Amino acid sequence: MNRIVTKLGFAAAAGALMLAGTAVDARPRLTGEEQLAKLLEGRVAGKPVDCITLPNVQSSSVIDKTAIVYGSGSTIYVQRPKTGAETLDSNDILVTQLTTSQLCSIDTVQLRDRNGGFWRGFVGLDKFVPYTRPAKVALAN
Repeated sequence: MNRIVTKLGFAAAAGALMLAGTAVDARPRLTGEEQLAKLLEGRVAGKPVDCITLPNVQSSSVIDKTAIVYGSGSTIYVQRPKTGAETLDSNDILVTQLTTSQLCSIDTVQLRDRNGGFWRGFVGLDKFVPYTRPAKVALAN
């Protein structure tokens, strides 16, 4: 009898996991533009710059078919490539070959597949748009 109860318990748990996985997959996936808008929520765009200093960059992420985002301290730099943006995939590894410590709007970035490591193409960069949170204004009493 205990074996039957145990088997039924495992079957119920497996069924619940399958249903939970289906519910998660049923959520609508955000477009690249929607993902970027959510990431930039509460931030203000600054004047575009030609280059960013890579040693200051602490993170980077790819937003599908939209942009590459570089994090540097409290600033987020959004790179919307001039060419190849439609090939960007969040599963890509970014490969840059630089001669200086800066990544600039005249550079290109190779895209490699994270799983197989094969070359997927490249993007031609444009200016980097910095986004920061506005300074809080102290209220006078």
